[in-house]
Amino acid sequence: MNKIAFFCMLTLFHGLVFSTTLLAKQVPEEERIPVDIRRTTFIVNDAEKSLKLYRDALGLKVIYDQMIESPMSNGETRKRRLVLLRANDDFIGAIGILEYINPLKPQRNETFSEPVPGDPIIVINAKDLDKRWPTIEKSPGVKVIDAPDVVHYPRANGGKIAVNVSMIRDPDGYWLEINQLLDKPASDKD
Repeated sequence: MNKIAFFCMLTLFHGLVFSTTLLAKQVPEEERIPVDIRRTTFIVNDAEKSLKLYRDALGLKVIYDQMIESPMSNGETRKRRLVLLRANDDFIGAIGILEYINPLKPQRNETFSEPVPGDPIIVINAKDLDKRWPTIEKSPGVKVIDAPDVVHYPRANGGKIAVNVSMIRDPDGYWLEINQLLDKPASDKD
């Protein structure tokens, strides 16, 4: 097993244990805090290219797509395009695609063959990964790190959780783990 697959397994296992059991259901009102994590915004070179993956291949729904303009001190106009996409909730868990049009931003030069500190990994669950995979891997600029492969994670009670796990980098280098849960999720009853 390569380092990336092991890292993905570890990330996914933590996500399964904690997020599936704690976040899949609404937190009771008396336990809620006044903070929600709304979205992750990716700064991209080409919004249309990114939309081929997030909108077209993964099926996220565009809920906002606007050009934002504001004056700059040098007399020019700052221009950027912001696209917001959602899966099943339009308030939390959304993804933003932000393209700077004027002025252009400098490009990150370092690249690594595996995630390193400072790299986010976005975990996306696709119930139909097997059907979506051909479109995902052919999306412009996508680099496949690991094609879908079934991994068995341990349950606290000794059982197993089967998950179809894949890892890609999007056109701008963001790490995406796209998985498909094949078994009942982990729970506090395990």
